[in-house]
Amino acid sequence: MSGRWVREGHTGTGPGPITPDGCAVELYARLSPGTEPEVIGSVLNPGATVLELGCGAGRVTHPLVERGFEVTAVDESEGMLELVRGARTVLSAIEDLDLGPERFDAVVLGSFLVHTGDHRVRDGLLATCRRHVKDGGVVLVQREGADYHRDLPREREDRKAGCTIRILSARPLGDGVNEVRAEYVFEDARWTQTFRSRELSVERFEAYLAGAGLPVDRYLTPDGVWVLARPARSGDSPGS
Repeated sequence: MSGRWVREGHTGTGPGPITPDGCAVELYARLSPGTEPEVIGSVLNPGATVLELGCGAGRVTHPLVERGFEVTAVDESEGMLELVRGARTVLSAIEDLDLGPERFDAVVLGSFLVHTGDHRVRDGLLATCRRHVKDGGVVLVQREGADYHRDLPREREDRKAGCTIRILSARPLGDGVNEVRAEYVFEDARWTQTFRSRELSVERFEAYLAGAGLPVDRYLTPDGVWVLARPARSGDSPGS
């Protein structure tokens, strides 16, 4: 494992360093960005400042930089950040991040991080988003699809990367949290990751965001996976 600590319930196997949440650095350097940069970029003004939380090896960071956005990329893995190019990098756990008075046009919380099994961590993630977004800015959150924990095992192909991605199982641990096992298979390497994920109904997801002062404005994709929230106006009560 890279670093001096590991997030409870998160493990990974495969070549190279593994981060505290079970992600393999080399794996995330290989995976393609998918449609995420297009979704994010579609709602931002040219040259917008972006705080990307949990940037990994720059899979989404690099396309955003190429589109002309000014990106500050945050991750808790030094090994991941060493692979990020063209963006300012900050080494920090997301829930502990405090950039003082600095605010951004957009804050991005991807990789389904909002589904963490730990309530305190989720509240910390959303507090970081609220703390760092401009009053007129947006927070973009990626949430799990409705069938994420069902109809398993299932797989999809990342053809650009040459990888088969399998969600193998989601074992209930209690309190709405599942232990999810994933596998990533290339011709020359194989990685696995085990992590804890809390299923969130749309109502509960929206309530958590509203409670953090980030009421949902709209869903950006037909599957409801990408969500745009706006900071509540001064004087608004949570959930109003």
